[in-house]
Amino acid sequence: MRPIMTMACVLLLGVAGCASPPAPREAAPGGAAPRFAASGFEAEAHGAAHGYPIGNRSTFFRLPYLVGSHSHLDEIFQAHVIRRAAHPSPLARASSEPAITYRFQETTRTLDDYLTRHPTTGLLIARDDTILVERYQYGRNDRHRLTSWSMAKTVTSMLVGIAIAEQRIRSVDDPAERYVPALTGTEYGRTSLRHLLQMSSGVKFVEKYTGDDDVAELARRTFLQTKPGGLEAVRPFNEREQPGGTRFSYASVETEILGLVLRGATGRPVSAYLEEKIWQPIGAEADATWLVDDTGQESTYCCVNAVLRDWARLGLLLAHDGRWRGRQIIPAEWLLAATTVSPEQPHLRPRVATSFFGYGYQVWIVPGERRMFVLLGVRGQSIYVDPTSRLVMVHTAVRRQPGNDPGNIEAGALWGGVLRALGG
Repeated sequence: MRPIMTMACVLLLGVAGCASPPAPREAAPGGAAPRFAASGFEAEAHGAAHGYPIGNRSTFFRLPYLVGSHSHLDEIFQAHVIRRAAHPSPLARASSEPAITYRFQETTRTLDDYLTRHPTTGLLIARDDTILVERYQYGRNDRHRLTSWSMAKTVTSMLVGIAIAEQRIRSVDDPAERYVPALTGTEYGRTSLRHLLQMSSGVKFVEKYTGDDDVAELARRTFLQTKPGGLEAVRPFNEREQPGGTRFSYASVETEILGLVLRGATGRPVSAYLEEKIWQPIGAEADATWLVDDTGQESTYCCVNAVLRDWARLGLLLAHDGRWRGRQIIPAEWLLAATTVSPEQPHLRPRVATSFFGYGYQVWIVPGERRMFVLLGVRGQSIYVDPTSRLVMVHTAVRRQPGNDPGNIEAGALWGGVLRALGG
């Protein structure tokens, strides 16, 4: 699903029915303990009086079901389980929450102000192995698996990097058909993995969230399971508009093809590869899930569901350039390539690819000399990463408006305040 495409410079400046929520884990003694709120922005519209109902396959994407569905998607749709680590990696806690303010619309605001203004379900700020802030709203807690939408695209890219390091994939310049022979002769089959990673295939794919566009058709063929999945999910998209590697055009189907490539190259479900190569090595504390189509293929352009602290562990892994407590999990050279734009690729530069962000290997690049990047999802999901300060901010939400939602701009302003307060 397509994330916000524009963000102002304030980023750096400034199943129907009610589900019983799982009980929160006890916080570690002392420190900045998790804070849980039963309410949130426009809580009644989000179903507070009915316990934030989950909804079903027809209603999950509208009010009053957004809060419930976005923390129970794997109960509504079929999913593969990504098992937690046998021994979760410990995360320390700061002695108290830091004071964070930010500027937005010519007003200085606080973290509490932000949470009262936006449909945030979870917010976590961390550095190294220490949690600085951990907040939940709408009765959500640290046992709920909060969905990623397009943040999963970056997870898919990291797995491609690992597969290359293991020589399961020879090169990013190989065509997709080398690993998915059934795509031979198609436009996506002859497209290089590099251009798929950079959303620059040149193949036509319309992603505007009108309900009748190409991404809606892709959803029907993947996690919605109303049409055939697997290879059939990507076959309808076979019209070339321009040469590959010349223009950025956001297309979720390109990540779905990367998932087919991973399955072909590794001979394993993508979720199993994630479990072995990233999830368990970083010491994830809870099982995660990945929604699948009717063939069992993961919907790799979206749909990983995980608890907030495990999303933070993933962000911290990226902040340390793929290294986790002495072990290189993702090749550092891959992460560097994934989060920078080379001079030979001007169409991917910040403020060229979009009005604000640039684009790397399935990750959004923040403009400026300091390397920063963001994982983004359609309803306000995000993981902001600053490798310089090793700061991470994880944000899950249930925004109603996909695309250019001004609330996403204020989340960027909040990140700017985090950097000013803690980033050095």
